[in-house]
Amino acid sequence: MLLTIDIGTSSFKSALWKIDESKSCILAYASFPLKIDISNNIKHETSPLLWIKSFEDCCKKLLLDANIENLKLVKAVIISGNGPSLVPVLNEPSFCGGRLKVPAENARLWLDRRAVKYQDEVSSVMGGFVDASFFLPKILYIKNDESDIYKKTKYFIGCPEYLAYALTGQAKTVIPCEGFDRWFWNNEKLEKLHLEKEKFPDFIKPSDQFGIILPDIAQHFGFNKNTPVISGGPDFFAAILGSGVVKPGQACDRAGSSEGINLCVKNNVNDKRLMSYAHPVKPYWNLSGIINTTGKAIEWGCNLFDISFNDFIKLSENTQSGSSGIVFNPYLAGERTPLWEPNARANWNGINLTSKKSDFAKSILESIGFAIRDVIGVMEETGEKTEQLHVTGKLAGCAALNQIKADITGKIVLEGMYKESELLGLAVIGRCSLGDYSSYEEASSNMVKFEKQYEPNPKNAELYNQLFNNYKNYRR
Repeated sequence: MLLTIDIGTSSFKSALWKIDESKSCILAYASFPLKIDISNNIKHETSPLLWIKSFEDCCKKLLLDANIENLKLVKAVIISGNGPSLVPVLNEPSFCGGRLKVPAENARLWLDRRAVKYQDEVSSVMGGFVDASFFLPKILYIKNDESDIYKKTKYFIGCPEYLAYALTGQAKTVIPCEGFDRWFWNNEKLEKLHLEKEKFPDFIKPSDQFGIILPDIAQHFGFNKNTPVISGGPDFFAAILGSGVVKPGQACDRAGSSEGINLCVKNNVNDKRLMSYAHPVKPYWNLSGIINTTGKAIEWGCNLFDISFNDFIKLSENTQSGSSGIVFNPYLAGERTPLWEPNARANWNGINLTSKKSDFAKSILESIGFAIRDVIGVMEETGEKTEQLHVTGKLAGCAALNQIKADITGKIVLEGMYKESELLGLAVIGRCSLGDYSSYEEASSNMVKFEKQYEPNPKNAELYNQLFNNYKNYRR
């Protein structure tokens, strides 16, 4: 068995996988919601202790659902998580009275914008633009504006690294692949920023071990005493493999609170509007664009209309494609790709006296399609081609949204059998790490299966071409 864990922004997800020579299948799945503290749309925090509590709860539920007594058959625990989210860790892990504790300040999530005033300084030192959401601007903010926290901090680590530290006592920083140098550090750059290198743990890569689960923790949760904890990298890395994106022209569409588009390409692309770094499958590269608030926009719409997600989708289906001309720009917390504008704001346009609630609901869904098309358009301006969108995440099973994405982008949308591709991708990484497969490409191709395919409706092409032009013209 393998235990895979993905720490999302709004939920903590885990799965137990039964493995044999030819396939992997889920024995049990467990997910628990996570609380986020938001202030002034700038501060986005959560307590990392919630991740430990969720780990404990998931282990209990997995045992119950899989109808097994303990986790001794788990060959490895593989962890990924959201990012760039930063945890100032204050002290070493402890285990007492059946409770696992790692003292830490609140985690500053990837949405946190407090460090905007330091992004230029960091960008200058790093030799390229570094957004305020990344690690170094956040750390510089803590050093200069919250010096008491900086002084107390033993390590600055990321989201999945925190849970791995709690389980193994080994502090590491995961650098996913070649091309991430512009966002990570070395001793020279830390010195220029006047940051203490002792607070920055050594780097490891996906598939590397953090360490072995500490004996007391292994005994308490029922693991074998030599169970390794393996790095799955950031969530996007696992999602790419778990969505079957292993060839150029295929793109992973991570449909969660935010939207990540990761296109497999043959060459490194240098475009400031996008991010480019090595793909998990060599020798390819990953061309990436992140959209801040897509699933969050739907959640906001549900709260606005005081209805459930399912009722929101049903409401949107009460009007025609194009939302009677209403266009929504989903910049509810600034925007990253392709604008990189923290002050961008959402807006509705095209409203008139005949506009209905269903038009507003559908326009929110269509805004996600327009935002994805915006990112893909920039990618294709560089000369790359996008042929397929492999959709994954908590919204991957929404047929109405998948069809909208296909219609607006003009691309085939493939829906995987396992919607939580991060968890499946972690199983891919785990099996490769254990030697069951010789490469990520081989493992992913064998383990990823597709359930549905959505073809673009040519009747909507002209309508959405016009509305997409309006979408770009309405930016603020």
